[in-house]
Order: sequence, then structure tokens, then C-alpha cells
Amino acid sequence: MATLSSHPDPAWRGRVAATAVCLLILWPALVVTEFKPWILFDWQSLTATGRFLADFLVPAHSAEFLAMLLEQTWLTVAIATSGLALALLGAIPATLIVNEQLSISRLGTGRMRPLAMLVRQAVRWTLVVLRSVPELVWALLFVRIIGLGPTAGVLAIALTYCGMLGKVYAEILESSDSHASDTLLANGSGRLAALLYGALPEAASELMSYTFYRWECAVRGSVVMGFVGAGGLGQRMDESMKMLAGAEVSSMLLVFVALVALADQFSKVLRRRLG
Repeated sequence: MATLSSHPDPAWRGRVAATAVCLLILWPALVVTEFKPWILFDWQSLTATGRFLADFLVPAHSAEFLAMLLEQTWLTVAIATSGLALALLGAIPATLIVNEQLSISRLGTGRMRPLAMLVRQAVRWTLVVLRSVPELVWALLFVRIIGLGPTAGVLAIALTYCGMLGKVYAEILESSDSHASDTLLANGSGRLAALLYGALPEAASELMSYTFYRWECAVRGSVVMGFVGAGGLGQRMDESMKMLAGAEVSSMLLVFVALVALADQFSKVLRRRLG
């Protein structure tokens, strides 16, 4: 009869060692960032925070404020939606190019031609550059070039999200079953037809889910970009926070939660129908 280990967890040494390594890595990072959470419990900080948070209990609801809130909410949604739509115009063609499963040149030999490989790598690196620059940085750049306003936010979302969508769309399609698209390509179909009738039906639910998740992120991103002058609710929130108007900030945060919740529910309905 085999003897049982004296310790209930045979891998406890490895877990302890991994925890120690994580702490050794985390501690220098906390030191460099000057992480001092106890400042939050300073009496002056607690007093200012208490006054600000007390206004959250009664969100601003005057007719004039609600009219402004509705207008800025629509502007924020418009910035996110327009930016995402422009991103899709670039991401879909890029997906066609970088997706190796839709490569016609690899048929037969299984190897792509040098020119096709060169074009694919050029587009792939373009997507890397686009998504490497945060939308906030793009927004700051466009605000300097074209001035304050929602146009800077739309362009910033379009560039960053083009890189993100193109990469993830290609990965989703490559991880799905390629039998249908391979059959279409082998029988003389074009890349677009193979995408629409072969690869897309297999991955439609996941693609739609990710697209709506990115739309949620675009809404949040447009709010953040408003703090640097890209318009929308973020710009109004920046003004309210500078004046410590907690009631107005509370109303705006409730709108953000409602927008994300609606997008999540709509995404569930679409996934259920597509699945």
C-alpha cells in the first residue's frame, strides 16, 4: 500500500516558490511607482472625498442638466460608433490579407509565394503600429493638428481599433474550422467569397461578440478622450470634476453604466440568434 505524503499539498514547495518570485518582482515595481495607499486615509483627503461622494447620493436631475446630458450622451455614442465603423473599413480588408487560411497562393504546395508573404507581413506590422499607440495618444495628436472637438476622437478610435480588430478577427477566423473555406478556395472561389460563405458562418457569433465588446471599449475610450478636448461626456465630466460637482458626475456615471449594460444585452441577443 502506497504511503501518503505527510503534507496535504504535494506541490506546496512550488507554489511557495512562485509566490516568493512574484513578490520579489512586485516589490520593486511598487517602490518605483511610489505606491502609497495610506495617503487615502489622510484626514484632509478623507474630508474632501467625503464631501465629494456625499453628492453622489442625489444625482443631478434638473431639466437643463438632463437636456445637456442627453445631447452629450448622443455625441459620445456617435463618436464611438463612427470611430468603430471607420475602423471596420480598414480592419476587414486587413483581415482578408493577413489571414493565412484564406491564402490562395498556399493551395497545393501549402506554402505562400514570397510576394504574398511580403504583403501579409507589411499589413501585419501596420496593424501592430496602429494598435500599439493608445487612442488617447492619437487623440492628443489630432487635437493638436485639427483642434478641439469630436473629430479627433473619431479618428483616434478608428486608427487604434483598426489595428485591434484586424488582429483579433484574423485570429478568430484562423482558430475556426477551415474545411469550408479550403473547399471553396480549392474550387476556384475568391478570398471574399471564401470569407463570407466559408469562414464567417463558423465564427460569426464570436466575431459579433468581440465587435460589441470593442464598441463598449470605444464608448469608454471616447469618454476618456473627452478629458483632452475630444468632446462628448468626458469633456463635461472633466469640468464637473474640477468643480467637485459630485451630483453631476454621479448622473454621468449612471449613463455610462446604462450604455454598457444595453450593449451587453444587445450582444447576448445577437449571439443567441447567430448561434
